[in-house]
Amino acid sequence: MDQPAAARNELPALGPRVSVRAILVGDRIDTAGLEPDEALSRTPLAYRAGANGFVVVFRYGVVVLINLEAKEERELLRGLRKRIAGPFKTREDETAVVEVAAEDQIPPGGPIGVKEMSLDRLILVAYALSDSVVLAHDERDVAAVFDQIEPFARELADHGRISVPRRTVLKLIGSALLAQHRLSGRVAVGEDPDILWDRPDLERLYSRLKDEYELAERVEGINNKLTVIGETARALTDLMDSARGLRLELMIVLLIVFEIGITLTQIFFGWGVH
Repeated sequence: MDQPAAARNELPALGPRVSVRAILVGDRIDTAGLEPDEALSRTPLAYRAGANGFVVVFRYGVVVLINLEAKEERELLRGLRKRIAGPFKTREDETAVVEVAAEDQIPPGGPIGVKEMSLDRLILVAYALSDSVVLAHDERDVAAVFDQIEPFARELADHGRISVPRRTVLKLIGSALLAQHRLSGRVAVGEDPDILWDRPDLERLYSRLKDEYELAERVEGINNKLTVIGETARALTDLMDSARGLRLELMIVLLIVFEIGITLTQIFFGWGVH
């Protein structure tokens, strides 16, 4: 559970309009020992960075940079490099603009409006953007597996058989399982942040953020594709097992016929000798 806002250190001097950028840098970020004394938040970890900005670090591999200049962003990411496990060559990122408005709102195509530039509101924005970049990464991975398995299904439909090696199918199953594990285990996109336990008045803002980035719909789309991939892979392996079983039975029958032939030949030549 996060500590209440009153127990946190003060925010840096933020203006009425700030930029927010979320970057998926790797599989995980080791935050042990990273928490400074002047941390703005412990869960998730947030601390001041740059001249007038701060950063939110999620252990599942996402860094959210708030009100930082490009040079400050590069320096911060360089400082975190040794803490990143499984760094990605291609980094997903998502940017947004947050500005003070009359009320918490997200107009179509406009910036995210917040009643005040508070830490709790900016952390909720960080949560939404971090989930979005993780989903973007998983969408790309699942789409790649989906594209690989489609030709096998088409070959089965056109020719009634498949020529793909069993190991290839097993690799596809492994890729699908890995994506599913990452989606459900590494980051709980469907769950609300703990901060809402202390600030139920911000539930409406977070609900609008989830709608803006279509988080629930994207999770459902990924899960649907994973289901199709899993069912297709199982069907392909079942067909391979059936074909292997038929070949084994045919080999056994041929061995039996061969043995019978040898026995008959021996009997025939034995009678011929007498």
